[in-house]
Amino acid sequence: MLDGMTPPFPAVSRAPIVGVGATAARALTAEFARHNAASSAVVVGADHASPVVASVVEALLPGDRLTLVAGERSTADLLRDHIDGLGSWIADRVHVVESLDEAEPADTVIVAEPLTGTAADVRDLLDRLGKHLTDGGVVTLAVPATPGRTGGAAAELFRQGALFGVGSDLVVRNQPPLRVHKLRFTPADARTASKLAPAYRPSSVPVTRGMHIDSNGVAAAGIALGLAAVARVVRPKSKLWLLPALAAAPVAAFFRDPERELPDDPAAVVAAADGRVLSIERMTDERFGPGEFLRIAVFLSVLDVHVNRVPVAGRVTDYFVEDGGYANAMTAAAEHNVAAYTVLDTEHGTVAVAQRTGLIARRIVQRTPVGTLVARGERMGLIRFGSRTDVYLPADKAEALVSVNEKVVGGSSVIARWL
Repeated sequence: MLDGMTPPFPAVSRAPIVGVGATAARALTAEFARHNAASSAVVVGADHASPVVASVVEALLPGDRLTLVAGERSTADLLRDHIDGLGSWIADRVHVVESLDEAEPADTVIVAEPLTGTAADVRDLLDRLGKHLTDGGVVTLAVPATPGRTGGAAAELFRQGALFGVGSDLVVRNQPPLRVHKLRFTPADARTASKLAPAYRPSSVPVTRGMHIDSNGVAAAGIALGLAAVARVVRPKSKLWLLPALAAAPVAAFFRDPERELPDDPAAVVAAADGRVLSIERMTDERFGPGEFLRIAVFLSVLDVHVNRVPVAGRVTDYFVEDGGYANAMTAAAEHNVAAYTVLDTEHGTVAVAQRTGLIARRIVQRTPVGTLVARGERMGLIRFGSRTDVYLPADKAEALVSVNEKVVGGSSVIARWL
């Protein structure tokens, strides 16, 4: 930092230096990249050689505005030279400044360098960054995910996340692994969600261009292979190690997460899960508000993809879990199974998604905290093994386009349409 230059943000310790790789950079810039309409972003602590700068520049669309605040390992002049070298189209949309005070408020504020300071440092930083956010804007920050490397920053960001968090991603493919936090301090307009693309989630590990494996599957397969290795060492003459070793591949395949193509019709409601339509009915449910709801229930067998997706764009306003049993998800008794409910505020009214356990399913994963803006077809979590997913729509504003026993594909099949 040049003498006399105002630092871009309050001093936060960064020793030892923690690098940001391409995957972590994409996670840090994902909130800006998912805007399909004109948006603005500020990158604080920008380095001309940083993958974060490369990722945010790559996400630029016509009408976007990007401001880069020079960091400790770069200067404004180096940043300007770098941006000018990328061509006039980019240079016209990127503004380089020497301090955060020169930046205008933006929809997304990105801290390019992982934080390793104290809790007080983080609070001071968030206080300053919050003044540069538009209403409903998001700040994204990262901290090392390994113990003993953050000096209190990680604990403070988890505390802030409990109050203002709209997403948290663990990026294992970084050295060291990083935890990316997304915070929103003022409510977002639910109508904005319809202009967003599904969020990039590093919890989905790519295997091929069109197929991913959820991180739960990677962990489960790793455990199976670990058990096989232990069995081979403990009982070298036995073939028992083959059982967990051979189980690793099908266990990972259960958590497969394929890419899906969304329908073009903006009035389409997509399936929240793969499976067969179990029931279609009109009903009331005071937990979601007055009036009738159209409920479309889909049964997932153990052979179906179990990653759940958001059926419509909106803002998550509530999330709660109801206790119950573990009856077969295809039976009427499943109405009283353990279920997690995600409630959305949308342009068409209240919409809810229920993730129900089944006879085998005992674990529900939900990754969209209250306050999050979610796009149609976006990954919202998963249910481990056979289960059921219900979508509740305002009955007077939607009509079902599927029938009982029809096979549907999550995020792609149109199960209903707004009237």
